[in-house]
Amino acid sequence: MPNAPPKYAWYKDLNRYQWFVLGVCSVGWMFDTMAQQLFSLARKPAIHDLMGARATEAMGAYATSVFMLGWAAGGIFFGVLGDRIGRVRTMVWTILCYTIFTGLSMFATGIWDFDAYRFLCGLGVGGQFAVGVALVSEVVPARARPYALGALQSCSTLGNMVAATVGILLGLLERSGAIAGAWRYEFLAGALPAPLALVVFRKLQEPEQWLQARAEAKRLGSYRELLSDPRWGRNSLVGLTLAVAGVVGLWGIGYFSYDLFQPVLEGTFRAQGLRGAALAGKTTTWIGVTSMFQNLGGFFGVYAFTYLTHYIGRRKAFAAGFLAAMGATAYTFWHLKAISDIFWMVPLMGFSQMTLFGGYAIYLPELFPTRLRSTGTSFCYNVGRAIAALGPFTFGYLTGHIFAGHPEPMRYAGVSMCLVFLIGLAALPFAPETNGRPLPE
Repeated sequence: MPNAPPKYAWYKDLNRYQWFVLGVCSVGWMFDTMAQQLFSLARKPAIHDLMGARATEAMGAYATSVFMLGWAAGGIFFGVLGDRIGRVRTMVWTILCYTIFTGLSMFATGIWDFDAYRFLCGLGVGGQFAVGVALVSEVVPARARPYALGALQSCSTLGNMVAATVGILLGLLERSGAIAGAWRYEFLAGALPAPLALVVFRKLQEPEQWLQARAEAKRLGSYRELLSDPRWGRNSLVGLTLAVAGVVGLWGIGYFSYDLFQPVLEGTFRAQGLRGAALAGKTTTWIGVTSMFQNLGGFFGVYAFTYLTHYIGRRKAFAAGFLAAMGATAYTFWHLKAISDIFWMVPLMGFSQMTLFGGYAIYLPELFPTRLRSTGTSFCYNVGRAIAALGPFTFGYLTGHIFAGHPEPMRYAGVSMCLVFLIGLAALPFAPETNGRPLPE
């Protein structure tokens, strides 16, 4: 049954410390996603500079897959650590990891060290989400929990927009001749949030639920229990399947929309058939603009899930999100052919795809008990990323081989891969409905 409208705003339930926890976790996740997005913006220019004439269209996809594998490995490792040593200490390590190795990426001299930095940055990036949502879900009151987690996830789009702004400004500086190799400075910007780790270490406290679980000598952060227990094992597989569909959709398709603004490597400049204002020499700027509008739509998409799920439940909200993401992404890749299309097609695609990520922040922590919450959330989100690392690889293969003979291979590859959203729909009949229920123990 649909929930009744709330009698007063959810945020009135939060005290000062709960606001502080939500703020710090949201900022940590915002800078995490900024580091992710800076890579998406800098990926192709970096490979062009590092490889020169040896660069291929597929190398960007392979670098993305390496990054996502690091993301998955870090998520699995830090997810367990978050349950075993605590949410706060683990968050400190994840922030230091993703900021330091993002900064070191600017010193790359070849494809091998570039990919190594990307993998190591991915370790920290992968760990931040699970400990952040676990901490918030355990600290804020139950009624406010989905809205607070939706607010945290919406900050991911703000981080992406900050990265896009950095990309636009550095692109303008590069065009003016003030700097060369703007992509290196983009990675430098990703290292600036490192002092946030000090704030986390000094001010945050472990949640009472986790302290109680540790005091009761429960086995914390056990993958054996997670996967062998019938209830938690089923929830893990459901959450994993939901995450794979959305992550492939965003990282294996959506973020490759930026490459529609990049020149084809062979021959003269030709940006996948786009028409309108001259693109030559302005690709960094237009990639930044595209990212900005995609994430502006994504910001509202996260909030759409947060409020929709209150009335129709988690499963129906996910179903609507998967269908919208499949339709909007396919439409955008097939029809985005003029500069003016950026300003409405790209936000529509971002809205639809990021709706699902609002769902992951709210739903995944609701599937697991305190002793397994960080581990289980991280398993779903980051093992999902390990599998989803095949998405960029597949996109690169389709572009470079299957559709290589077409004048605009990226369009065919993008539309074909939108079938991945059907995987998420197929998992929903097995997903437990958690709307309005307390966290499991």
